[in-house]
Amino acid sequence: MDAITSVGLGLRRDFIEAFLGATHHPDFIEVAPENWMGFGGRHAKLLAQCVQKSPLICHGLSLSIGGPHPLNIDFIHQIKKFLDTYQVKIYSEHLSYTNDGGYLYDLLPIPMTEAAVKYVVERISQVQDILGRRLVLENVSTYLMPNAEMSEAEFVREVITQADCELLLDVNNVYVNSINHQSDAYAFIEAMPKQRIRYLHIAGHEQVSTDLLIDTHGAEVCDPVWALLEYTYQVCGVKPTLLERDFNIPTWQQLQSELNKIQQLQHQYSNQHTLIPMSQNLVDGVNV
Repeated sequence: MDAITSVGLGLRRDFIEAFLGATHHPDFIEVAPENWMGFGGRHAKLLAQCVQKSPLICHGLSLSIGGPHPLNIDFIHQIKKFLDTYQVKIYSEHLSYTNDGGYLYDLLPIPMTEAAVKYVVERISQVQDILGRRLVLENVSTYLMPNAEMSEAEFVREVITQADCELLLDVNNVYVNSINHQSDAYAFIEAMPKQRIRYLHIAGHEQVSTDLLIDTHGAEVCDPVWALLEYTYQVCGVKPTLLERDFNIPTWQQLQSELNKIQQLQHQYSNQHTLIPMSQNLVDGVNV
C-alpha cells in the first residue's frame, strides 16, 4: 500500500469466502490482530490464503494507549510476534482507552489536556520501542469530551507530533464528531499534520437523531462523508484509503462498488496539488 492511489478493505469473516473467490482484490486488507492471534488450523489457513491475495496491515483494539493502567507488555510482545509472522508493516490503534482494570469493549475518550498529551506520548514511546516500528494512531468517534482543555484537533496533532508517530485519519469519525459536538469537520481536516497521515478510514454510521451519530461501520458511506473524503484528498493529498464494514454486511458487489468509488476519487485528485480554500468551495459542508 505504498502507492497513494491504493484502496483497502477491512477483512471480516462474514465475507472471506467471497473475498477469496473474487476476480479482483483490494490493494490491501486490514484485520484486528486480537481476532486472529493464537488461532491455528482452519483460521490460520484462511488468513494465509487472504494474505496471498492482498497485503496485510493490522488495526488493533486492545492496546488502551490512553488508559490509566500500565501497558500490557506481554500483549505488546504478542502483537509484535504476529506482525513479524505475517510481515505486517503497519500497525494502527485507537487514540483512546479500552481498559479500566478490565477490557471495556468500547473506545473511551482521553481527556484532552496537556497532562494527557504528555502521558500518552510516553506510552507511545514504550510501544514503539518494543514493536521496533512507528505506531499509527486513529482519531476516534466520541460522544463526550470530559475535562477538555484543548480542541480535539489540537490534541490529536500534539500527540502525533510529540510522539513522532503516524496518523490514521478516520474521515467518518471526523464527520460523526462534527455532528455530535457541533464542530467543523473541514477545519479539523485542515488542522491535521498532513505529512504524518499514513492512511485513511472511511465507513458508514447510524443516525440516532439530528445531533447524534454512532460510528457503527454498519451502513453505506453517506454523501457528506464522501464529500469530506474528497476535501481530505484536496487538502492533504491522496492517501491510501480503507473501507470498513462490520455489520449489516452487503453483497460483495456492493462492497466492490464502494471500493471502486474510492478508487475513482483517488484518480480524480491524484494529480491535484493545489489547496482549495474551504471558505471558497464549501456551502453547508458540501463541495460546490
